[in-house]
Amino acid sequence: MKGRNHGNFTNPCLTMHQPWASLLVYGIKRIEGRSWPAPIRGRLWIHAASKVPDEATIKAMEEFYREIYAVDGVTDLKFPEHYPISRLIGCVDVVGCLRGEEVAAWDKIPEGVRLEAQTDFCWLCERPQRLIVPFEMRGYQRVYNLEKKIYDAAVRGLSAVESPFPVKFPLPDSRDPFSLKPGSLALHYPESKAMELDTSSSLSAAIAGARAAATQFSKKNQNTPSNQGISYSVGASQIANSSLEVVETTSSISDEISVSETSFLKGKEHMQPSLINQSSHDRQPFRTEQRPRPVVDSKIFAAAVRGLKPS
Repeated sequence: MKGRNHGNFTNPCLTMHQPWASLLVYGIKRIEGRSWPAPIRGRLWIHAASKVPDEATIKAMEEFYREIYAVDGVTDLKFPEHYPISRLIGCVDVVGCLRGEEVAAWDKIPEGVRLEAQTDFCWLCERPQRLIVPFEMRGYQRVYNLEKKIYDAAVRGLSAVESPFPVKFPLPDSRDPFSLKPGSLALHYPESKAMELDTSSSLSAAIAGARAAATQFSKKNQNTPSNQGISYSVGASQIANSSLEVVETTSSISDEISVSETSFLKGKEHMQPSLINQSSHDRQPFRTEQRPRPVVDSKIFAAAVRGLKPS
């Protein structure tokens, strides 16, 4: 997807909380919610943050998608068996970005997809792919570039995902990958109207549950002086972009996870030198909940063994 991205992104990646990250990579989640428009088009790598998702959150999000897929007649959803953390897990293609109200009124897409439009900005995602073997790595805030060595290894381990209900978001101008942007639908589809859908009690409950799951992150922000972090998604106006904007998402329910969810690591060696056009806040690494095991280089180890003398 080189050459399709505006800005200095070569292998853009986004860190998200679980379970939203895996739901996106498995093709179940089709809209990533944010409080800011997508800066790229094309492939976006997805990294799962270090926070272990609790069972209640997983259950709430799975029920949300179960209900909105049922609106389109899909009743046999297969969710991921595991929700790995601190791992690069796959990628999707970002084909457009619209305001939430635009997606909700767009009659060219299924009703269930329109129900995912719960945030200020909706990143429209297609062609999910997952890594057969997820890569352990540290994540960063907002969109950042993967290190080349990680990209080179990951791109060889991708496997296409069969989405339960594949969606194609039509571009207003097939020659312009950025033609599907805020305000574009009013020009090309002036007849689109806000969706009028009679929600069942179970659907309403599922939406409420998804919002509650997302707000677990935003509540942590209320007493913090700086909220420059992660977003979520699945909500009405902010269901939790945890993905529904997780970590910077789920769709954007809490558009930003507090800085308390991140921590500064001592030493320049912990900072990613390849981050481009990002502020110091954007470069804060996410907290790692498990300390990595020390690794000794094989050559050093061999030389040390040869130098041993009997005592």
